[in-house]
Amino acid sequence: MAGMSAGRSALRMGPAELVQAAAMARRFYLEGKSKIQIAEEFGVSRFKVARVLETALERDLVRIEIRVPAELDAERSDALRARYGLRHAVVVESPAEDDESPDPENLGEVAADLLGELVNEGDVLGLAWGRSTIHMAAALDRLPPCTVVQLTGVYDAGTAERGSVEAVRRAAQVSGGEAHPIYAPMLLPDPATAAALRSQTGIARAFEYFDKVTVACVSIGSWEPGISTVHDMLSEEERAHYASLGVAAEMSAHLFDAEGRRVGRDLGERCITVEADRLRRIPEVVAIAGGQRKAAAIGAVLRSGLVTSLVTDRSAADYLLGEFSPGPHPALDRTDPDTGPDGR
Repeated sequence: MAGMSAGRSALRMGPAELVQAAAMARRFYLEGKSKIQIAEEFGVSRFKVARVLETALERDLVRIEIRVPAELDAERSDALRARYGLRHAVVVESPAEDDESPDPENLGEVAADLLGELVNEGDVLGLAWGRSTIHMAAALDRLPPCTVVQLTGVYDAGTAERGSVEAVRRAAQVSGGEAHPIYAPMLLPDPATAAALRSQTGIARAFEYFDKVTVACVSIGSWEPGISTVHDMLSEEERAHYASLGVAAEMSAHLFDAEGRRVGRDLGERCITVEADRLRRIPEVVAIAGGQRKAAAIGAVLRSGLVTSLVTDRSAADYLLGEFSPGPHPALDRTDPDTGPDGR
């Protein structure tokens, strides 16, 4: 957007120069004429037009303003994208200081708009369990026709209809595409029970779609009460065990240390969730997470290379931009960085 403002410095130009510069600037910035077209109109060279436009900027005759909606922070977004090698980074306003919600609803609303951009007709959209993905699905108002598949089991059977199953249904309803929900808990008592559930018809059908997912939406949790669903589902003894492995973050029942290495793989064998190697093959994996309490966990997951895009808020972005180097695993490098003690 260009606005005409004859500042004091522009007054050093003569009146004829001012009028000509203003006319050329109007043609270029407001009417979309090329420099060659302007040169032909005014009978000068295109180099002269370029000099006049440059002078108009330098002398404040033309002011260029780049505006995005107030809730978006374009500068932090671009800095975060560049620092972590992300395909897309969107930073929104942090909620009020007294808001303790670990998953602000405004993140879901912006993520819904982002999915509207990223998803194309015929895509397969994968949704993992998480409060932020539930907020996102509730805010969806446009999606091209696509198939929607659930990537993880539910927190518990009592929340299925209000949680990820409903999110999958909602997204499919908006897009007009097929829905493939998973009616099973995310965490099972042992690997054998989890394996048996994975072979059931409805769940197996959803798993068959995992390799076809083109855009995935995931949440991130810190390894502490109330900030990680998986943490809250475990016993005290199990929490202590995984904490001893250095767990700093959780995403879709996969655990990561502060460097982004996967640890505690035995937990995944008990879970109904998309496998990490399948996640890594998905072209676009959008994480939705914000807040200071999640900031370190977000950094850990970004270092894993499993996430290609991020929707977050200013408080988390400031931490992520101020912390140490993101390390050798930017998101667009989809190689496997798993070098933890139980890596294989």
